[in-house]
Amino acid sequence: MKALEGIKILDFTHVQSGPTCTQLLAWFGADVIKVERPGVGDATRKQLVDVPGADSLYFTMLNHNKRSIELNSKNETGKEVLERLIKTCDVLVENFAPGALDRMGFSWERVHELNPRMIMASVKGFGPGKYEDCKVYENVAQCAGGSASTTGFLDGVPTVTGAQIGDSGTGLHLALGICAALLQREKTGKGQKVLAAMQDGVINLCRVKLRDQQRLKAGPLKEYSQFGEGIPFGDATPRAGNDSGGGQPGRILKCKGWETDPNAYTYFITQAAVWEQICDVIGKPDWKTKEGYATPPERLDKLNEIFERIEQWTMTKTKFEVMDICNPLNIPVGPILSMKEIAEDEGLRETGTIVEVDHPERGAYLSVGCPIKLSDSPVDVVRSPLLGEHTEEILRDVLGYDGDDLERVKSSGAVGEVKAAAE
Repeated sequence: MKALEGIKILDFTHVQSGPTCTQLLAWFGADVIKVERPGVGDATRKQLVDVPGADSLYFTMLNHNKRSIELNSKNETGKEVLERLIKTCDVLVENFAPGALDRMGFSWERVHELNPRMIMASVKGFGPGKYEDCKVYENVAQCAGGSASTTGFLDGVPTVTGAQIGDSGTGLHLALGICAALLQREKTGKGQKVLAAMQDGVINLCRVKLRDQQRLKAGPLKEYSQFGEGIPFGDATPRAGNDSGGGQPGRILKCKGWETDPNAYTYFITQAAVWEQICDVIGKPDWKTKEGYATPPERLDKLNEIFERIEQWTMTKTKFEVMDICNPLNIPVGPILSMKEIAEDEGLRETGTIVEVDHPERGAYLSVGCPIKLSDSPVDVVRSPLLGEHTEEILRDVLGYDGDDLERVKSSGAVGEVKAAAE
């Protein structure tokens, strides 16, 4: 049995933030019914297409384990179908622009009237306030949530990260909120609204930078490289390059082959507890007791010199050799892995973190698997649905339409052209 088996999700999401949430719920066993516009579907089906005539990787990698129904919610029969879906499902998830559901005639009040146990979950760009009606994309969320202002180098412009902390990060937050609401419903019998704002999600992921903002009141942030370099601090948390955020000095250093390989680097942390081991590895045993080097406070103004010496050593080793030497000594290091290396990592495939999926239109492709492993709820990653692939199946098996009623709905223009489910 899967963790969320028996839970039905009405999925009105598109692009990335919402589909991330509903895909995670589907991986945990929920029956996710993705509602799409007839003949069009989720916009990402045709964005960044790499195989002509097939759904894009953008779509397929965010919509595993779901069923698709094409439904025209502006059609009167379509509204009838949607009302029946609301009465049948446990959770409605949407990431429309603010007010879109209200304009469709399905406000929270109306949804709650149709199904008092319904949990209505929404992703929005900003929470309630002066910006709540603004349109937000991934990088906008990163900028408004404090990530960009604290990412990059001190003498450079604010920088966004390649990790989709605005979209996918908020989707993960929303999934947690939905699970909490489902658990509370078991106690109260009532549904509720769940809101995850993208700005809020990014701020949550940037909490250590908000920590540092408050620490500035007590003086300079001594673990930041700029302190050792004698550069004054301003009144806001600065960009810190590749400094460690945990108080232990750390940087990205060149490894053997860096001249031709843009990812021949390692992250190296000079953790105080293993300072003596570091000194032995890099051939500087005298630094263990040398005045100015023996204790962490003494080393703060010498971090450039220390990391330059460590880098002289790492440049003689591959990033994996650095791992092999340092890990047995408990020295915290990590290779800079390219997406190519991650895609080819056999260990990640064995754990289901990277999976290969077959698709009837595009053939085999790689995707991420479920990042959360439950011992009693294993995940089988099923390919994303074709547009409207499960329309008749959902009408018949979920909503109970049959015979004349089924034909009435199919001929009304409420649903897209009904297809047989692909094998």
